[in-house]
Amino acid sequence: MNKKLILKALGLVLLCEAAAMVPSLFLALLYGESEWQAFLASIIITALAGGLMALRGSGGGNVGYREGFAVATFGWMLLAAFGSLPYILSGVLPNPVDAYFETMSGFTTTGASVITDLEVLSRGILFWRSLTHWLGGMGIIVLTVALIPSLKIAGLQMFKAEVPGPTKSKVLPRIAQTSRELYKIYLVITAAEILLLKLAGMNWFDSFIHTFGTVATGGFSSKNASIAAYNSFLIELIIVVFMIISGINFALHYYSLRGNFRPALKDPEVRLYVAILSVSFCLVALDLVNSAGFSGEKAAREALFQVTSIMTTTGYATADFDQWPSMSRALLLLLMFVGGCAGSTGGSIKVSRILIMFKGISRQFVKLLHPQAVIPVRIGREIVHQEVLDNVQTFFFMYMLIMGGAVLFVTSLGVDLISAVSAVAATLGNVGPGLGAVGPAANYASLPLAVKALLSLCMVVGRLEIYTVVIIFTSGFWRN
Repeated sequence: MNKKLILKALGLVLLCEAAAMVPSLFLALLYGESEWQAFLASIIITALAGGLMALRGSGGGNVGYREGFAVATFGWMLLAAFGSLPYILSGVLPNPVDAYFETMSGFTTTGASVITDLEVLSRGILFWRSLTHWLGGMGIIVLTVALIPSLKIAGLQMFKAEVPGPTKSKVLPRIAQTSRELYKIYLVITAAEILLLKLAGMNWFDSFIHTFGTVATGGFSSKNASIAAYNSFLIELIIVVFMIISGINFALHYYSLRGNFRPALKDPEVRLYVAILSVSFCLVALDLVNSAGFSGEKAAREALFQVTSIMTTTGYATADFDQWPSMSRALLLLLMFVGGCAGSTGGSIKVSRILIMFKGISRQFVKLLHPQAVIPVRIGREIVHQEVLDNVQTFFFMYMLIMGGAVLFVTSLGVDLISAVSAVAATLGNVGPGLGAVGPAANYASLPLAVKALLSLCMVVGRLEIYTVVIIFTSGFWRN
């Protein structure tokens, strides 16, 4: 294993993080906030650590998947550790476990929070908190690859280790070009939503904050009541549209922005994604009308927003859905396991894996009737190779295994079952709010520190889709 190259790549990632803290420093200085000192110290510490690591590292030698997995896993852990410095040094979250949880939640676009009153925070802290979402949405390691093409083949391995989905789509031959094009699309979508939210009545600052949370499908807000604080259907509708857009494979956006809408319209995963959203919206709206006595307008408005927010793993709220009827809450809990499309900023299992699993199940039923038949699994016109099918089945098994083990651990520390199940599902799927003690009207502050530490690990395991993290704990990974 090329440990020097790993060290160099990790150093470059930390240097990018130090640079990303600079806008928050300027914002704190602009508004005369004392937190500027915390940001300055954090930038210096992070830049020094990153610089020393980059200087001691080397780009020579053979580079393979193991280096990519190591950089992705340790990179995200280091990002959360150094990104928590502004919270700790400013006194906003003096407990390192809380600060690490909040930062990991930001970078992994989970949106789970331990801060009980957002509206007393400085603009510098709020901006950094939401910027971690935006950086983590497309992936800060992908950003590093885009900015530093000299990483060459290492960039390909890191790209594959970080980008979500059972397959990795390159829109251009070179991985650095692909990374830059994806970030260009990300910037275009970000700029469009910022402008629309401003026109809809938000101030510039809140437009940035909520756009970062939307396009990254993260959910951090500057308001205690989240999007409900604005009580604006227009704002909700804009955010719903961009949550749906952000939950679609960004490779398809690449073609759409160039006038070729056919790939997106014909894509089986997008069709299933839209179908699940539509059916879930109708079921929840009907349940709210029939079981909770909501008016048709109120039921449709709240169901549309919350179904979209939960399935895309954004986590914004316009209502306390923990008070909704049992069927609606159960459906929202199930949607936490669905997530967005592969190659999107959405989390959880992903629609593509669910589609592949159902196609595989269908094939098994046919083979029971025709044992000698050779029946390939197809998604649209594409044949799904057995390797991908095995990968998806193993992923699903491991996802449920980790889910079960984490729930057992959380309940062993006194957390009730509903809160434990939804907390693990919401952090492993990078959703944010859950049910019970971690519902949309509460947060994760009351949980024991050991639970927060475990859920922080669940966030990065979910964001890097299990294999990337778990493989580094195998004995064979470290053998030369």
